[in-house]
Amino acid sequence: EIFSGKAVTHEDIKYEQACVLYNLGALHSMLGAMDKRVSEECAAGAFTYLRDHFPHSYSVDMSHQILSLNINLMLGQAQECLLEKSMLDNRKSFLVARISAQVVDYYKEACRALENSETASLLGKIQKDWKKLVQMKIYYFAAVAHLHMGKQAEEQQKFGERVIYFQSALDKLNEAIKLAKGQPETVQEALRFTMDVIGGKYNSAKKDNDFIYHEAVPALDTLQSVKGAPLVKALPVNPTDPAVTGPDIFAKLVPMAAHEASSLYSEEKAKLLRDVMAKIEAKNEVLDQFMDSMQLDPETVDNLDMYNHIPPVLMEKCAALSVRPDTVRNLVQSMQVLSGVFTDVEASLKEIRDLLEEDEAQEKKLQELLGRVPPAPGSPPGLAEVSKECSKYLELHEKASFTNTELHRAMNLHLGNLRLLGGPLEQVRAALPTPTLTEDDKQVLQNLKRILAKVQEMRDQRLSLEQQLREMIQKDDITTSLVTTDRSEMKKLFEEQLRKYDQLKVYLEQNLAAQENVLKALTDANVKYAAVRKGLAEVEHKWNTTVQTLVASYEAYEDLMKKSQEGKDFYTDLEGKAAKLLERARAVCQASQAQRQQLLERELKKQVPPRPTAPKPPLQKKLPELEPVGPEAAELGSLALSDL
Repeated sequence: EIFSGKAVTHEDIKYEQACVLYNLGALHSMLGAMDKRVSEECAAGAFTYLRDHFPHSYSVDMSHQILSLNINLMLGQAQECLLEKSMLDNRKSFLVARISAQVVDYYKEACRALENSETASLLGKIQKDWKKLVQMKIYYFAAVAHLHMGKQAEEQQKFGERVIYFQSALDKLNEAIKLAKGQPETVQEALRFTMDVIGGKYNSAKKDNDFIYHEAVPALDTLQSVKGAPLVKALPVNPTDPAVTGPDIFAKLVPMAAHEASSLYSEEKAKLLRDVMAKIEAKNEVLDQFMDSMQLDPETVDNLDMYNHIPPVLMEKCAALSVRPDTVRNLVQSMQVLSGVFTDVEASLKEIRDLLEEDEAQEKKLQELLGRVPPAPGSPPGLAEVSKECSKYLELHEKASFTNTELHRAMNLHLGNLRLLGGPLEQVRAALPTPTLTEDDKQVLQNLKRILAKVQEMRDQRLSLEQQLREMIQKDDITTSLVTTDRSEMKKLFEEQLRKYDQLKVYLEQNLAAQENVLKALTDANVKYAAVRKGLAEVEHKWNTTVQTLVASYEAYEDLMKKSQEGKDFYTDLEGKAAKLLERARAVCQASQAQRQQLLERELKKQVPPRPTAPKPPLQKKLPELEPVGPEAAELGSLALSDL
């Protein structure tokens, strides 16, 4: 026995055959591991034949669980090869996602076999290592599936779905990385490369959605699950085929006629099974395609239960706000303080600008009065620096003003939602949309669910009958009868023996025939359900959108408070600088006004002649007055120019 090393002996030639088949499957798996990953042929055929045609009581390593484990491991690895080929061939994203999802399904089946208590006790430490590796592969290929679902969402311009698929892929990949400790460096390198790809995709998608598309990001469980596409199968193994087994080494130990007759009877049984399975598979294919086109899940046809309670993610946010009752008030106060500082800075910068503009106007007025550009006695120190610094502060203020406006807009957007989350739970529940169904709508739903239950009952019965047929064929051994039956009577014996399957065949035929009526009834029910389904889908979309919006408002609170504080710090600093600059501007403009006054007085003295001894001026002329600059500048009196 392969795991425990115990000797196992059975006085049964079938046990020898079973051992050969097991070794054949093991050999195929080794050859597959050595071969290039371009072929999806796998070693599952030998293990499948062993599981389906031989007793499971020979030894524990030939138990149903162990063989199912081997089969699903082989199929999973074969599907991996097909996945790699599909990715290299640049197949469509949705197809790659389905192929990867099927890899996950195969490994999940293998994991279930590993978790069986009998298997765990048998394998010991190997079971833990294998389980850890299989779980790592489950998470890894689930991440690959969601990566390509995200790519498909991107192709369809569903940018919210793209974000959640990439987020899910990132989460699953992180789980795979945790389980990959102790794996070879090649595995670690593959995981790091995949992290670079998925991480880059997620960061880019989230940034684009946050700043460009602004689409609501749906919850992952609200999206349709990825259904696996099984594109590999176990290659059939016929242990009586000389091309596989070579010459019969025991031919002389059994009468050749009985041996041949047994083979012929086995072929008759196989033919019967093939005929029945062909009908079953044809009906199953029609049923699967029909149900896929309907997209009807009996568990979520109405989905009414979710409207009876507040979702846990929203309850968590409500609970968090209930212990912080001042959330909204703190946010409003913070934004009011920011607005106050913003206004003060704007007023200071406006006054500085007005002072500079007034100073410039007075300078032009003096030039007009004198009719020329006066000789520069030297500009007051700091005027150019004040102007330059004012321009810099105005530019900073203008840029920050846009951010401030956006911050206020974001606050107004989330304020109502924060008040709702911090209020009574009844108000939160009332804010969530709920469907309104008439009695006729409820009747339509009940009828649809009843027919869907019939479909499932039909499936279960069909599977049960198929398993019974397989078990009967496996146990059907007429070797004793064949040895004692004349060759001429063989055909008659076969016919008599095969009649034992007639009853099961009748039941299966009835089951298959019923499918058409069931699907017709389901089609009629679905037509009536269409209007109800549309209404329920719209309400569910509104419900999910409302939940996501409320959660987003809660998560935006800390960011708003942080940005508000940053804005206050920025404007407090700018306010101090603007106040100092205003004082400098006043002083510089006052000095500039004094210089102009001095220049004007010097020019007047140059133009006035000596005063006569007996002046009787018939006329007095006044020069226009220069307006004082700034509220603190000294008033200048009128200067008269007499006897010109």
